[in-house]
Amino acid sequence: MIVIDYQDRRPIYEQIVERFQMLILNGVIQANEQMPSVRKLAMELSINPNTIQKAYSTLEQQGYIYPVKGKGNFVSDKGELLQEKKQMFWKEWRQMIHKGKEIGIQKSEFEEQMNICLKEEYQ
Repeated sequence: MIVIDYQDRRPIYEQIVERFQMLILNGVIQANEQMPSVRKLAMELSINPNTIQKAYSTLEQQGYIYPVKGKGNFVSDKGELLQEKKQMFWKEWRQMIHKGKEIGIQKSEFEEQMNICLKEEYQ
């Protein structure tokens, strides 16, 4: 489920956070499903439990999971999370268009590149 890339320069906890975010947003882990325990996941990945705890804390702060006292962590409903991610994407997209416009990229160039990217991505 989770694979750590030791060649990646990002901290391990960030990699874990990113992997769980994608698993949750893609529906691989369903809403209200229990997350692996900190100890179990730490043993499976052969890493310090504090690293897993830091990743879980980050996921909780971001709204991806919620704790249940005495039972562990569970996955939040992804509907709201997905909407937030989409809003963030469109905001970044608009910023990129604005930056491109500032350096002289024409509308036709944007459209051409967008079509190329869409064809490559949605084959």
